Amino acid sequence: MPNGETNLFSKLVLIGALIGVGQLLVGQEPISIRLFIGRVILGSAVSLISGIALIHFSDLPELALIGIACMLGIAGHTAVEAAVQHWLKRNKDKAS
Repeated sequence: MPNGETNLFSKLVLIGALIGVGQLLVGQEPISIRLFIGRVILGSAVSLISGIALIHFSDLPELALIGIACMLGIAGHTAVEAAVQHWLKRNKDKAS
């Protein structure tokens, strides 16, 4: 990866991690290390999905890509977490 792409990658990961921590801090559940690490990983991973926009819009400005990452980090993180919890609950009910 050229240096410019590595720098953008780092920014997107950091943005997602900060969004995950922010959502954890404003949430109602008690903060645990497991929850903290999980939210940071989910936020980082989901915000990186914004890079897909570069496939269709190769000349997309970096600021626009960061905006997409923020949107996905907030909305996408919640959707991914809800889907995983639903899947885990469904599989737990089947096993019982």
